[in-house]
Amino acid sequence: MKKLFPVTNLPEPELYRDQFPFSEVPKILFDGISVATDLPKEIWITDTTFRDGQQARTPYTPEQIVKIYSLLHKLGGKKGVIRQCEFFVYSKKDRAAVEGCLEKGYKFPEVTGWIRANADDFKIIKELGLKETGILTSVSDYHIYLKMGKDREKILEQYLSIVKVALNSGIVPRCHFEDITRADIYGFCLPFAEELLKLAQESKMTIKIRLCDTMGYGLTYPGTVLPRSIPRMVHAFTKELGYPGEWLEWHGHNDFHKVHTNAATAWLHGVAALNASLLGYGERTGNPPLEGAIIEYLGLKGSDSGIDTTVITELAEYYRNEVKADIPANYPFVGAEFNTTRAGIHADGLLKNQEIYNIFDTDKLLKRPVKVMVTDKSGVAGIAEWINEYAREQMIEREEPISKRHPGVKRIYEWVMDQYEQGRTSSISSEEMLAQAKRHLPSLFKSDFDKVKKEAIRKAKLLAEHISASDAILSMDPERIEPFLEEVLREEGSIQLLTIADTKGERVGQVHTQRGEKALFRNLLNKDFKDREWLLHVINTGKEYVSDLFFSKYAHNLIITIAEPIRDEAGKVTGVVDFDFKFEELTKLITPLPDELVLVKSDYET
Repeated sequence: MKKLFPVTNLPEPELYRDQFPFSEVPKILFDGISVATDLPKEIWITDTTFRDGQQARTPYTPEQIVKIYSLLHKLGGKKGVIRQCEFFVYSKKDRAAVEGCLEKGYKFPEVTGWIRANADDFKIIKELGLKETGILTSVSDYHIYLKMGKDREKILEQYLSIVKVALNSGIVPRCHFEDITRADIYGFCLPFAEELLKLAQESKMTIKIRLCDTMGYGLTYPGTVLPRSIPRMVHAFTKELGYPGEWLEWHGHNDFHKVHTNAATAWLHGVAALNASLLGYGERTGNPPLEGAIIEYLGLKGSDSGIDTTVITELAEYYRNEVKADIPANYPFVGAEFNTTRAGIHADGLLKNQEIYNIFDTDKLLKRPVKVMVTDKSGVAGIAEWINEYAREQMIEREEPISKRHPGVKRIYEWVMDQYEQGRTSSISSEEMLAQAKRHLPSLFKSDFDKVKKEAIRKAKLLAEHISASDAILSMDPERIEPFLEEVLREEGSIQLLTIADTKGERVGQVHTQRGEKALFRNLLNKDFKDREWLLHVINTGKEYVSDLFFSKYAHNLIITIAEPIRDEAGKVTGVVDFDFKFEELTKLITPLPDELVLVKSDYET
């Protein structure tokens, strides 16, 4: 059977210098050829939060991944609008996250993998029991010739051999056509896709293609030329070659501020799956924001989908409070002030009818009531409401909200009115309001010391959890534990003392301290720990013990004690790891230390 699209093997790479001069901004060229839209009957979202989304930020912990995965399940609903999530599978932490998500037993999102074009990597996919995996198959000559040093025919042969390994393993391959918006669509991409379609027909298995706009070069404008034209690219795959739209997926990047519109355009022209990442996190400038894709889906398909849009706010709060992500205040749908107006004329309109200046009923759909910044029209009640809403994360927990009758609220009101009497026309900014609240209501706010202490304890807990999960400690074998703990103390200066006890309180190995400090703790060296509060707490409850900040009678400095349970494979507590952390050293870790890189187990394994 004659091929529709034979490979064009060039002696030199095609770099499309008319469009990508490199020394200048990429050129947008037109030839006037346009294609019609063709929205598939069924479209859906796939997620790359745990793969591409981790390449631009501090990696998530397995526990965070499982929590976010559960929220994605809730957001996408029973119909599975969020159909799949992809995961790295190489490290112990990656596999722990995959296994934790699989244990949830959700049909949607399906857990899938991502591997290099390497036959050995399929063993990992099979061991985890995954049914589908992405495979990196770069398609531009920038990668084929300049990066891999091959030509199109040789690399096509290599790619197809890897796909055959996947099919023989019973795993659905998803070929990631990396850098497709700089690739020769007719000379390599379609010939590659034609061979994949042939293999799919022979094997009677699905072979998916992810169209990867790796550098964000894609264009939506009618009449633009290939390879940057998304409408014409999708038309070539679906109409000219006949590749099923439900086997195609769009994956974009935001280098030119086009990521969301490009993704929606791929949907509109025949691609069924839009690959996205929560909050747009991804390599360099990021991927299509998943929350934006959800709203776009509802606009295109209507609300009869099972989507729970309020989970978008739940996810944002989890990122702010647990993941510690810095979300810009004006970020759409999830920013602290995305539906807050500062302009006085807008505020007046909102007070009359929120439809005038609110995008939709944000209270109903996102549990985010519309907000107005403080002006001379706010009154003492408006100021009290602002304080209770915007300053609550920095305030001491209270059962009752701040009343408009509070003397401090009245003084802030007087300051606001004075601003406008002096001729001010703009609204009062959040920063100004917070400064006034701290000035006039100081007893209601957490001190800087309280914040530092809370963050120091969080860092200490994270360190303790990572160290306690090491294979050496879990073994409860002193011969393995001793060199491991010595290495930990050498590498981590915030730990003053570290020891392990069995469930009877007997020491397992030595008491470990920083170099030169063992003499300070000589009274502990020959003692057991059976009457210690930290040991009794862990043994009786099976839970972590965290002390308050206290003064060490041995080293005469401020410390925090944390004790972690050691469990066997059946989950039974077999011992306790006790840590004394130096508070001063912990505070030095707060700014520079990434949350999830504070201590990787393998860093200290011997």
